[in-house]
Amino acid sequence: MSEQQFIHLVITRQDGPDQKPYVDEFKIPYRKNMNIISALMEIQRNPVNSKGEKVAPVQWESNCLEEVCGACSMVINGKPRQACSALVDSLEQPIRIQPMNTFPVIRDLIVDRSRMFNALKHVKAWIPIDGTHDLGPGPRISENERQWRYELSRCMTCGVCLEACPNVNEKSNFKGPFVVGQVQLFNTHPTGAMNREERLEALLDEGGLQECGNSQNCVQACPKGIPLTTAIAKSNREATKHLFKKWLSV
Repeated sequence: MSEQQFIHLVITRQDGPDQKPYVDEFKIPYRKNMNIISALMEIQRNPVNSKGEKVAPVQWESNCLEEVCGACSMVINGKPRQACSALVDSLEQPIRIQPMNTFPVIRDLIVDRSRMFNALKHVKAWIPIDGTHDLGPGPRISENERQWRYELSRCMTCGVCLEACPNVNEKSNFKGPFVVGQVQLFNTHPTGAMNREERLEALLDEGGLQECGNSQNCVQACPKGIPLTTAIAKSNREATKHLFKKWLSV
């Protein structure tokens, strides 16, 4: 790769939500240690495709550039991932870049991830407070519990787990693995546990746990290595116990 002078990019583009997708190819100057974001920035600087035609600059989203914000999710060589951590030197050329298919395309590589944020609202993925902020030190928790919650808290709502999951499709309303992890995160918080049963009920609604096919693609694709399958297993057990308690109380 170090002897190569150009990088060949094949980018699936779309001019608007209701427009048809098409493919543009670009050849840009190679520099060592480039990532996909820097390659897209090179196209933005000089938006000329491989045919020599002047085109509109490719549109994409990015923010932190260190795999924390989740904004730059896209499909690179068939794999959903973060563009900021996708190094050109480790990718086979031509590098094929597409928007994630799970979400509606706004333009080019920019997608609308509203379904993820709506799912978080549905399961009340927050800690309720009563307006009193000076409450002193929080309750102590065990080291095992702290580590478990830390792993779950690393979710950046990037959408990669939904793109990788075969159960997230036009025939299913599955909200996705990420939301189950967030239910676990907030249900294991000493204050968040007050709304534990509401969150479990939300996971039993349409598009909840029953839609998971246990393919385990999510845990393999997650860029943060979050133990999503463990969270799903824990939530299944807790939801089953919750249902038995409801039946016994009738």
